[in-house]
Order: sequence, then structure tokens, then C-alpha cells
Amino acid sequence: MLGSATEADDAVQEAWLRYDRADLAQVRNLPAWLTTVVTRVCLNLLRARRTRREESLESFTTDWLGAADHDRVPQEEAELADSIGLALLVVLDRLSPAERVAFVLHDMFDVAFGDIAHMMERDPAAVRQLASRARAKIRGGTGTKTADAARRRQAVEAYLTATRTGDFEALLRLLDPQVELRADPEATGAAGPLTLQGALVVAKSALASAPRARFTAPALVDGRPALVMAPLGRLCVVIRFTFADSTITAIDVTAAPSRLRAFEITLD
Repeated sequence: MLGSATEADDAVQEAWLRYDRADLAQVRNLPAWLTTVVTRVCLNLLRARRTRREESLESFTTDWLGAADHDRVPQEEAELADSIGLALLVVLDRLSPAERVAFVLHDMFDVAFGDIAHMMERDPAAVRQLASRARAKIRGGTGTKTADAARRRQAVEAYLTATRTGDFEALLRLLDPQVELRADPEATGAAGPLTLQGALVVAKSALASAPRARFTAPALVDGRPALVMAPLGRLCVVIRFTFADSTITAIDVTAAPSRLRAFEITLD
């Protein structure tokens, strides 16, 4: 539900404190009681996360063109993102806290709507509607499944793979010789936007961002194949592509929070 090993530890610790203070003689079903407590703690943490982003993502945006190893996400949380699926974590983070809890408990852990309703102190019909809305947001629109669109999705995935593996030649094959990369100031930490021109320069900048590629995944952004960078599922960079057939002619790197919130991001 949280997508963060640190916050999960906090939730379990808070549940233990409540367990320690509770009158267990009044508890008829201890596993159900603990599940309810942990769910409500997670719901509170998700609500707090939406109102104040305590974890700074600055190092993941300003270092995009020249990432360093010293500020990587802790190994345990990176493994958590890998196990759940980074793209799914990204979309989950766009759900409301109530939608997220209802979807995770029902669709991922097969908890009955009636039980979830008790945990969330809502009506079962309302919880069913929350899960349905979450499901619709995660699946997104159907889109146009043309062969051209499939080739572009494959090109985006190949770009990510080449970046992760350091395959310079593969990047050059994907890029138009006159490709242009545009990055906003939030992505680079510079005073103004950055523009790079030419396949050689753009391919080198992609390789410089290889340490960040682990936290990057393919997705549909406004219905088009793109990449999203999201340590712990917290969206911090969107990379969009312009194509001529299946050749990349332009790359737009966006990290401004106001613009990130405007994107419609779904799983393909």
C-alpha cells in the first residue's frame, strides 16, 4: 500500500504501539484487528504524503544528466519497487489514498469489500466504487493499437534498455542524426531550460543518466509511449518522445511539479 520500506516499518511500529496499549480481552479476532489497525495507519500515512512531500526528490531531478552513485535509493526500497513493478507504483501514487487502499486490498490481496469497508469505516458500496475508479485509472484508455504505435513503444523500451546497459551503438540506431533533447530547469538544476542537439550528444547524455534508469519505466503519458522516472513510485521526471516512423527525433524531459501533475499517466 505504501511503496516504501521505511514507511512500512513506521506503520508496523505504530501498529505495535497500539497493540501494546490495547485491551486485548476485548479483541475477538486478533489477525483481523491487526489488519484493520495497519490499514488505517497506512491510510493516514498516504493522506499525510499528499499534503506534505517530506522526501526530497531533488537529487533525482537535478542530477538527471549526470547522475552520481552516492545518493541512490536504499537497496531494500529499490527491491520493493522492482518486486511490485515500478510503472504500477507510479500509477498507484496518482490515486487518492482511499482508492489506493481499496484497490490494493481487494485486487492485490483479495480482501472482501465488506472487510475493507470496516477497516476504512465506509459503506461496502462506496469501497467497491473506490476500487472501480482505481482500476479504471490504472488501466487507462484503450488507445489506438496500430502497428506504428507498437513500433514506437518498442523504440521507447529499447531506448531504456540501451541506457541501462550502456549500449551506445543501440542508442545511435534509435536516434535521428539531428535529434533534439529539451529539458526544463527542474530536470537539470540550471537557471534555464537545456537543449542538446545531435545523436552523439544526446546518446552521451542518456548514458550519463544510467544510474537513474533503474527507477525508470515505460508508460503511456497522455496516451503516447514515454518513460517515467519514479523512485519509490514518486513521480519526479517524465520523458516524452517525438518520432518520425520509429526513429526518435525529439526528447522532452519534464520535472516541474506543476507540469507533472497535469500529465495523464497509465499502464500500457
